[in-house]
Amino acid sequence: MWTVTCRQLPLRRMLLLSSRILMNKLQKYKYMELNLLQRKKRLRAQVPDIEKTLEIVKHMLKKNEEFQTHYMLSDQVHALATVPPTDKVFLWLGANVMLEYTIDEAIALLTKNLNTATVNADQLEDDLGYLSNQITTMEVNMARVYKLGLQAQEGCCRQIVNTSVLLVFKCKYFIKDLFHYSVIIITFWWFFPTFCSV
Repeated sequence: MWTVTCRQLPLRRMLLLSSRILMNKLQKYKYMELNLLQRKKRLRAQVPDIEKTLEIVKHMLKKNEEFQTHYMLSDQVHALATVPPTDKVFLWLGANVMLEYTIDEAIALLTKNLNTATVNADQLEDDLGYLSNQITTMEVNMARVYKLGLQAQEGCCRQIVNTSVLLVFKCKYFIKDLFHYSVIIITFWWFFPTFCSV
C-alpha cells in the first residue's frame, strides 16, 4: 500500500500523480481488452471448424462403406476422391502436426475440444464484462480527478484542516484465469463535498 498525504505533496502534484497512475492503469486495461477480444475471435473461428470436422467423422462412422467426396487442393482447386471404408482418421492438431486416431478416439477428442472451446469463449465473455466495468470505473475516476484539478485552478478549494484529505492507492491483485486484475481505489476523505466548496 502506498500512501501520499497532503503534507508531503501539494494538491496540484498530487492530482497530476493520480491522473498519471489512472491513465497508466487505463492503458493496461485497454491492452488486456484488446488481447481478450483477439482470443475471443480465434475461439469463435475454431468452433465451426471443430463442429464441421466432428460431423464428418460421425458421418464416416455411420457409413462404413466406400463413398466419393471433393477435397480442396488449393483455394480454387478441388479434386474428386474415393474414400474406402476405414476405422482410422488423421486429424490436424496444429503447428503442422497430424495424428492418426481411431474414429471413436477422434469423436471423443473433437467433442472434448468443442466443449473446451465453448467454455473458454463463455469465460472470455465474463472476463470482457469485468474488464469493461473496470475501464468505466477508471474513466469516471479520471474525470473526477480532472474536475478536481479544474476546481483547484479556479481557487474554489478551501484550506485543508488537519490534512483531512488523504490520497490512498491500494492495489489488489485477483488471479482469475491467469490474468492479474489490478484495482485502484482512490479515496479522498469524505470525497468531494467536504473537500471543495461549490
